[in-house]
Amino acid sequence: MPTASPMRRIIPFVFALFCALIAPASAVRAQDAGPAFAEMASDNFNRIEAGIAALAASGAPTAAPVIEALAEGRLFFSPARDLFFRDKAGATFDAKTGAAVTDAPGGLRPVRVNNRIRRAIDAALGTLTLMSPDPAKRRAAAEAVFKSRDAAALPALEAALAKEQDAKIKSLFLQARAAAVLANKEAPEADRIAAVDVLADRGDQDALALFNTVLPDAPASLKTKVETAAAVIERRMKLLEGVQNAWYGLSLGSVLLLAAIGLAITFGVMGIINMAHGEMVMIGAYTTFVVQEVIRTSFPGLFDWSLAIALPLAFLTAGTVGLILERTVIRHLYGRPLETLLATWGVSLILQQAVRSIFGANNREVGAPSFMSGSTEVLGITVTYGRMWIIVFSLAVFAALFVVLRATSFGLKMRAVTQNRAMAASMGIRTPWVDALTFALGSGIAGIAGVALSQIDNVSPNLGQSYIIDSFMIVVFGGVGNLWGTLFAALTLGVANKFLEPFAGAVLAKILVLVFIILFIQKRPRGLFALKGRAVEA
Repeated sequence: MPTASPMRRIIPFVFALFCALIAPASAVRAQDAGPAFAEMASDNFNRIEAGIAALAASGAPTAAPVIEALAEGRLFFSPARDLFFRDKAGATFDAKTGAAVTDAPGGLRPVRVNNRIRRAIDAALGTLTLMSPDPAKRRAAAEAVFKSRDAAALPALEAALAKEQDAKIKSLFLQARAAAVLANKEAPEADRIAAVDVLADRGDQDALALFNTVLPDAPASLKTKVETAAAVIERRMKLLEGVQNAWYGLSLGSVLLLAAIGLAITFGVMGIINMAHGEMVMIGAYTTFVVQEVIRTSFPGLFDWSLAIALPLAFLTAGTVGLILERTVIRHLYGRPLETLLATWGVSLILQQAVRSIFGANNREVGAPSFMSGSTEVLGITVTYGRMWIIVFSLAVFAALFVVLRATSFGLKMRAVTQNRAMAASMGIRTPWVDALTFALGSGIAGIAGVALSQIDNVSPNLGQSYIIDSFMIVVFGGVGNLWGTLFAALTLGVANKFLEPFAGAVLAKILVLVFIILFIQKRPRGLFALKGRAVEA
């Protein structure tokens, strides 16, 4: 038999020595955490709160799972005051050792939780993750400690501050420490006053809520400092609220612009009151749905390109429907506005019912590509990527349509027919085909508006009805057939709606805007930017 090598004889001894060194350390940690477990195995909220803080400070291996179990109602104690927790699958474990328990004692009772205990849990979990290598976890831990305002977390915060290298996370740690110091009535008054300055720089609703909490019991000098800081935050928040409403208004205005811009050119060139314009928007939205369904089932890797693929298809589909509508119905009704209104309203009902028959009456899901998902904060303003891209898209559509009208032969003919139909016809322009192609263009633009609206609204047979009245208001307010007037009117009405809604509510805000437009057109019947030519002569 070959003799074992010296290395093979040494390895077992090294392993045994390692286990001997580790075991006592673990035992010490478990022993140190023993009083914390005993405090938590209780019905007394004061003892439970003290036990949570002691367990978080002990560094016990089971501290995090036990506290998480308490937060989720999975922590129990036995009549003998032993502590157990269950995982999400229902398995039971000993809280002190973390070992699985196959024969748990009977009569287990859940450890009770109230709002004060929840704050202690947040602080404890924050303390346990302040040193995490993951920056996201450290940020979350800082926010948890900030909201809990637990002075017991201060030693861990100080240690984390000494090691933190990321400037943004370090700022969050400083704010969390300031919150804990300010909320601690036993802290030196000078420290609490210094904490006010740190929280005033944060300047959000959480800081303001903390100031309002400490105000009633604050000493005179601290109270003055807190009141001054709170007043500054309130002014800043009102300013930010106004800027946020303006952003929401621009977002709404861009949506209204997309819905109205196609109607503006058809109404301006042809004088047609097209009540089926909203259904062209609906057709574009359902085209997007169909494209995404095909991509989901056959080409899932192309999902982020689904909207780019849907845009030309929606334009062609809605434009083709518009061309057929003009050639079969509308061209026989020129000069008869009431009959045109009734006919296009009937067509809108037919299109709605056709969509219900094909796709059903329920809303259809249209997903957002990854680049349109999520949001960010810019100077305290929440900016959603979806709305931001819709604003960019609506301005791009406006610019493209402006180029078509100003820099192409077709655009020149459209403007000629708009200004003087008879003179344009005498110059050899085939006005019937200009009308047909203009109606198709307006319908196509409504179709690509449907692609954008599918990202922020329910795709249903009634989608277009939500925007048709607003579209007519924008066209009338801005000036029939004037693109710049349509842009100005859409953005103005969008911002006005968002500033009125906090005071009057969504419904009353729309009514007030409608009343304003009615009064306005009494003074300027042709809108803000009236065209000269045929529209005036008529």
